Amino acid sequence: MNTSLSWIKAYVPDLDVTAREYTDAMTLSGTKVEGYEELDADLSKIVVGQIDKIEKHPDADKLIICQVNIGSESVQIVTGANNVHEGDKVPVVLDGGRVAGGHEPGSRVAGGIKIKKGKLRGIESCGMMCSIEELGSDRDMYPEAPEEGIYIFKDDVEVGSSAIEALGLNDVVFEYEVTSNRVDCFSVIGIAREAAATFGKEFHPPVVTATGNNEDVNDYIKVSVKDSELCPRYCARVVKNIKIGPSPKWMQRRLASVGIRPINNLVDITNYVMEEYGQPMHAYDLDTIADREIIVRTAAKGEKFTTLDGQEREMDDTVLMISDGKKSIGIAGIMGGENSMITDDVKTMLFEAACFDGTNIRKSSKKVGLRTDASGKFEKGLDPNNAQAAIDRACQLVEELGAGEVVGGMVDVYGKKKEPVRVLFDADAINNLLGTDISKEEMIGYFEKIGLAYDEGSNEVIAPTFRHDLFRVADLAEEVARFYGYDNIPTTLPRGEATTGKLSFKLRVEEVARDIAEFCGFSQGMTYSFESPKVFDKLMIPEDSLLRQTVEIINPLGEDYSIMRTTSLNGMLMSLATNYNRRNKDVRLYELGNVYIPKALPLTELPEERMQFTLGMYGDGDFFSMKGVIEEFFDKVGMHGKETYDPQAGKPYLHPGRQANVIYDGTVVGYLGEVHPDVADTYGIGTKAYIAVIDMPEIVKRATFDRKYTGIAKFPAVNRDISMVMPKEILAGQVEEVIEKKGGAYLESYALFDLYEGAQIKEGYKSVAYSIVFRAKNKTLEDAEVTEAMERILKELEGMGIELRK
Repeated sequence: MNTSLSWIKAYVPDLDVTAREYTDAMTLSGTKVEGYEELDADLSKIVVGQIDKIEKHPDADKLIICQVNIGSESVQIVTGANNVHEGDKVPVVLDGGRVAGGHEPGSRVAGGIKIKKGKLRGIESCGMMCSIEELGSDRDMYPEAPEEGIYIFKDDVEVGSSAIEALGLNDVVFEYEVTSNRVDCFSVIGIAREAAATFGKEFHPPVVTATGNNEDVNDYIKVSVKDSELCPRYCARVVKNIKIGPSPKWMQRRLASVGIRPINNLVDITNYVMEEYGQPMHAYDLDTIADREIIVRTAAKGEKFTTLDGQEREMDDTVLMISDGKKSIGIAGIMGGENSMITDDVKTMLFEAACFDGTNIRKSSKKVGLRTDASGKFEKGLDPNNAQAAIDRACQLVEELGAGEVVGGMVDVYGKKKEPVRVLFDADAINNLLGTDISKEEMIGYFEKIGLAYDEGSNEVIAPTFRHDLFRVADLAEEVARFYGYDNIPTTLPRGEATTGKLSFKLRVEEVARDIAEFCGFSQGMTYSFESPKVFDKLMIPEDSLLRQTVEIINPLGEDYSIMRTTSLNGMLMSLATNYNRRNKDVRLYELGNVYIPKALPLTELPEERMQFTLGMYGDGDFFSMKGVIEEFFDKVGMHGKETYDPQAGKPYLHPGRQANVIYDGTVVGYLGEVHPDVADTYGIGTKAYIAVIDMPEIVKRATFDRKYTGIAKFPAVNRDISMVMPKEILAGQVEEVIEKKGGAYLESYALFDLYEGAQIKEGYKSVAYSIVFRAKNKTLEDAEVTEAMERILKELEGMGIELRK
């Protein structure tokens, strides 16, 4: 986006800044200026002169001697130009002045070329008369300039005045980097509004007056929109008795300053309004529109259409077209057709100002291989409420410039009207977010500068529809920050756990998980969150499982990456399989990654993201090795010895006899087990593999890093060993639960030290031996106290069908 400083000053008349000051201030307030060009940077001492007398050079046939009045005096200039006559007013660079140099369009010399008094074929010349190229421009921007020769002014310029000013070259053109969410700043009015707010000046937008005769536009044209999603609004007005001619100098200069070549009054008006309001417009010759009807529809597949540039282009059924009663006359938002173009013979013209779907215009532009200034603006997603203001402005200019007679009324097809967004205002929240102490009144003052209203009754800020970026308090905070001044915001430390230089509690728990895994020989891996629906079949997950309820990707790279994972197993098993197939013998991997559980389908809100601590291994290790890693992790995060294991986990992808849910305080916090042989075979793992998955949100709830110091025991411990024969279905965890429950206050620890199944034990039974330690903190235990505790334990065990070996 480019604007000239003079055009900005038309709406901010009190703006008095240098190019550097403007650049710095606008960039700091959020309208980033990429750079600027001072049009008169290489020009100096150039005035309007009038040729009083012309004589032939005595010694050169192609040179003439001119006596030129520059206001304060008359100077003699020798030139070879053949297009000047006595009485002509021309730009004259005086002795010591500078010109841009070069006769090729657009050619510039840094710093310009200095002109000195000298002699040409013996005749003194005290300056130089300039062509438009020597003034740093070309005929595209100044179409009235001759193809070759000196630029000739009209009679309305004053002799001796600045030629630079008369040509409008005393200007600065700024180039902006405008983000796509600030569509309002793709217009001169939008930039001017920002400039007024930045410099604390009054903003004076164009005053648009009512136009139109006593006729009704509906008698001239009918409009129907077939797809209101792709065309939310279509405005049309009619101008008759067209008079084509050049546009006024002020309009030509403003268009030229931003790189648009002036053509004629009608074309210039549409371009001018597009730059001024950021609303592209198009004009059709009404006499070429069949049935006096405009139909906005999608193209037929394979439809061919010739655009204004003479190129035939092929459409598909997603491209939006502007049609009349019989044919297409334009590609919506991109370019009109050759069959309805404005010619010098036009009598009646249809003005179009519409709002089209930005995404559709971007895709259509790419499909047809045509990108224009108009499509570039439509792609951003324009404000439909701006269309009427723009078309009314264009009709006002038509009347002011005498380009035609505007027919009364406007055809307006507007489906669902876009309403302003209301955002709850919270000054305290904004100050807390920014680390500032700005009053509520000062914030409201900033809002009013940029067109935001404040509803005191509801305590809401009302964002106009041209602001597509204001939806929440954080957006309002950004507006406050940029006008208060980022450089004025004091330096403060962020509040929260991280302020003291430590990790959040959740991250500390995850860090412990990494440390334990790596201490136990596991290497960290990372797998994709995007997966294939085929994963569930590979894992033998039932069709009615909740795991199959997934978040689907709208634009996936392919079927293999089309859903968000609900289980972390696939990635881990794929990694183990890769290592196995590369003949790595003993492999241990772990991953901390999210799974994505939808709260409802179809999606009404973002899915729940749950961090999973996934461990996988094959080779050296077994089920109990994996169980030991889990218990070590639990111990390090303060979950001491309360976990139990339920072998009835029911995981179809795990071995039916070697799996268990991990239960803590009655809640399943994870599971572990051997990978089912069929699943392992599907993944290409030719050996026993073990996995464990811990649900980290459940761990974070129960973890603690509080530690209480206990000194070294002062009194001796008493050890008791018991050896038992029990049915195989009784789990060691059930025995340990009895020991904890009946061991009493003096129970210090216990440990399984023997497990035997064999010929000396009857079938269906196993031998289990535990070492139990008792200790008192304040005395030496007596044998009777230990015996009493052991009797309670043994009695409870006997009730479970367990026999004591003697």
